[in-house]
Amino acid sequence: MNSSLLTSVAGASVLALLLPGCSAFRMSTEDVHPENLEHYRADYDASDMRKITTAVVNNILASPFLAQQSSPPIMTIAGVENRTREYVDTKNLTDRMRTMLLKSGKMQFVNTARRQDLLNEQGYQAANATAETMTAIGQQMGAKYMITGSLTQMTQETGKQARVSTQRLNYYKLTMEITDLQSSLIIWTTEEEFARNESIPLIGW
Repeated sequence: MNSSLLTSVAGASVLALLLPGCSAFRMSTEDVHPENLEHYRADYDASDMRKITTAVVNNILASPFLAQQSSPPIMTIAGVENRTREYVDTKNLTDRMRTMLLKSGKMQFVNTARRQDLLNEQGYQAANATAETMTAIGQQMGAKYMITGSLTQMTQETGKQARVSTQRLNYYKLTMEITDLQSSLIIWTTEEEFARNESIPLIGW
């Protein structure tokens, strides 16, 4: 067998081995149900957001505070303070809680985030709409209770020693509270916490 034929056979063999593996270098997508999200790092992620907001809402719905209400209380959410080392979309937290609580039918919420838009629309209607279609001014509902909270984080890492990987532990705690706007008393509070350990190889790709 001459050298050119040997080269051709070798090239074909290498190509046959590489072709099946080319799929590993192709971009692909896959739909994942939000309830089946996986953790890729020890950092706070979407799965954590869903878990802790569900737990907080369940705690509120089962609380003595809500059981004592004769009608769905009017609430407002001031927000969650991010006290972690990471960027966290805390509005995502409160939006999901508000949606779940509204769907329960056990609470009502005033739209404080759109208050200026509401005033602008009322002003426009007062100047341009007919008396029959104009929204009455001065009849907006006032919130009686305010929901606030904070998300904190603590991180621990293994020290500098001879090892093949570094261990990092992230601990998170979400604290939520309801305050009576008339008395400024905190009338209900709850905490949800979780921790996750991450092994980071010092050599690899």
